[in-house]
Amino acid sequence: MNKVYEICHVNTEIKNSLTVSDRRNALCKMLTCDDPAAALREAVDNRSMEKIVPEFCSLKMRQNPNCRHKDVLAHTIEVVAMTPSDLVVRLAAFFHDIGKPRTRRYTEGEVTFRHHEIVGSKITEKRLAELEFDEDIIEDVTELVRLSGRFKGYDSGWSDSAVRRYARDAGHLLGSLNQLVRADCTSRNPRKRVRLRELVDDLEHRIALLAAADRKAAERPQIDGNAVMAHLGVGPGPHIGRALAWLLDVQKACGELEIDDLHARLDVWWAENRAEFE
Repeated sequence: MNKVYEICHVNTEIKNSLTVSDRRNALCKMLTCDDPAAALREAVDNRSMEKIVPEFCSLKMRQNPNCRHKDVLAHTIEVVAMTPSDLVVRLAAFFHDIGKPRTRRYTEGEVTFRHHEIVGSKITEKRLAELEFDEDIIEDVTELVRLSGRFKGYDSGWSDSAVRRYARDAGHLLGSLNQLVRADCTSRNPRKRVRLRELVDDLEHRIALLAAADRKAAERPQIDGNAVMAHLGVGPGPHIGRALAWLLDVQKACGELEIDDLHARLDVWWAENRAEFE
């Protein structure tokens, strides 16, 4: 194993005197080095992690004491190692289950971690702020932690609106969120790992198709020429082309409107412009 950064090998007296900058830099170096798994394990073992993000050490617990699953700490370290070497994504992987110790409950023999992503996002925001990370990094990592569980349930079937909502909520973090989701499967069962990759591939494909369809829809007005003529009670002519051009401007500016609202706006436009075509 490569030697972990010197800052993680200091004695207790020096650990107690670490500055905020020292702790932040130590975490960044561990997460972005060639072997983040080894660096994180050593930081936990030599207790230097207690001075950086103490909640991380609390992850050493089994998801379910009645099962032989790896503990949350081992899972988290593996997820970090499986993500691309990008600080924001690796910070999100590092914190994505940080809320589990505070949300673990036993109900009828089952272990639950309800809303651990929400609790975890608050812990993440607090710790990153204390470590004086840039505000943009704090916001992005906190949001990724909050959204990290959104993909669950996709295999049971999502409507197009649910897929759009997932992409819309992720916004500019969509690619990073999907990278985190891909890494968040550390099952020893190869079929489960392959299945997860297939599901994420399918989700990304659907997002791309729906985005293309939405772009195409935005390039044409909400109603066609026949609907314009039927509503206004007029025949074909240059006025229909002008009406469609105006409707396209409305579509681009306002998106899809309730049909009654759209008709009302069309009536106003026609009242203001019909004299030009008579």
